[in-house]
Amino acid sequence: MKEYNCDLQLHGLYAGGVSKQMLIPVIAQQSRLKGIEVLVCADALHKNWFEHLKQNIVETENNVLMDKNQTTYFIVGTEVEDKNRIHHLIYLPSLESAQELRTKFLSFGNLDCSMCGRPKLSLSAEQIAEKVHQTGGITGPAHSFTPYTGIYAYFDSVKKAYGQMAENIHFIELGLSADTTLADTIAENHVYTFLSSSDAHSPWPDKLGREFNRIKMQKPTFEALKKAVKEKDEKLVTLNVGLDPREGKYHATACNACYAQYSFEQAQSLSWKCIKCANPIKRGVRERIKMLATKAPGSHPNFRPRYMHVIPLAEIIQIALQAKNVNSQAVQSLWKDFVEAFGTEIHTLVDATEKELSEVHALTAKKIVSFRNGWVSYIPGGGGKYGTPFIFDSEKEFLEKKDKLEEKTRKEEMHGQKTLGEF
Repeated sequence: MKEYNCDLQLHGLYAGGVSKQMLIPVIAQQSRLKGIEVLVCADALHKNWFEHLKQNIVETENNVLMDKNQTTYFIVGTEVEDKNRIHHLIYLPSLESAQELRTKFLSFGNLDCSMCGRPKLSLSAEQIAEKVHQTGGITGPAHSFTPYTGIYAYFDSVKKAYGQMAENIHFIELGLSADTTLADTIAENHVYTFLSSSDAHSPWPDKLGREFNRIKMQKPTFEALKKAVKEKDEKLVTLNVGLDPREGKYHATACNACYAQYSFEQAQSLSWKCIKCANPIKRGVRERIKMLATKAPGSHPNFRPRYMHVIPLAEIIQIALQAKNVNSQAVQSLWKDFVEAFGTEIHTLVDATEKELSEVHALTAKKIVSFRNGWVSYIPGGGGKYGTPFIFDSEKEFLEKKDKLEEKTRKEEMHGQKTLGEF
């Protein structure tokens, strides 16, 4: 068996808020630069996207799907929204089975509108799971803890959400604002395989593959994925990789308009209304998990693989250069230099030595090594705004400054505490 880097959640051209470059040839090319070998084909229920898939994905031996240039493997899949606003990931055996599932869903929602990468269905989670099961596919919740479309936003239990189909749920997808340490504090989750996926809306490597799984497979096919998530004792999912949850957009409790952050208790006392702009405060992933937690952090089932935190290479270069954004010419030029030197972004971030990295760019090399050492602190994200990482150049600097930064963050979260009586 070989271990493959797999990103199993992204969207195609016809989903809302997606780059016009989100096309199979571009996605395949960029995934190889990132170091991702297996992708989900995205949005397979949409008529126009399905035609794009048929034109750009070919079947090779043993039901293996690849792009026409045969650089990247694909697994058929999609994402749907149920009647409670919960999002579900679906993986299917073939393009033909996607057409079969489309037929089952057609009378329950518009699958082909211009914003239908995630079609809204007038079905419950249980009903969706039943139809997927009838088609030979597998399903599970997407970005399970996010406050708008995650399963835990509406249910205290995955089993309650899926009802009689719960025994057919074998995985949950964590989302950018949670990781293995947080998710496993909920005892129920010890029976599920965790997937970490990018949910990419653009093909560029700061989004595509920003979260991924390393999965051991004979061949990268649907059947191999199904076995990996079901046969947990075989430990075929060998690594989860993703952002530190504090960088996720919904980690902390915050206003969804001005992004002011609050403690859970303060938000409750304010009836979930921001004292700065009067817009709603949205409960963060961190607080939601605390509400449901029954186990201490660090408690994991024995099949659970390691979770590795990463920051996209372009973000690290941006920090090193103090550039305005990841798309600046200086950042993109240096990103290309690293990928040309080491083959892929993942190899650059994970495997290259400091000496090798320094031969490309010494300051960025130092930041990469510092991140590997954990010399990072964050202003956490919340309310729809990404968190901000701070990478320190030494352990001494990290220990001296992280507490001050975290204290500043706590004070900002509690910024209205002294004046609550006035409101």
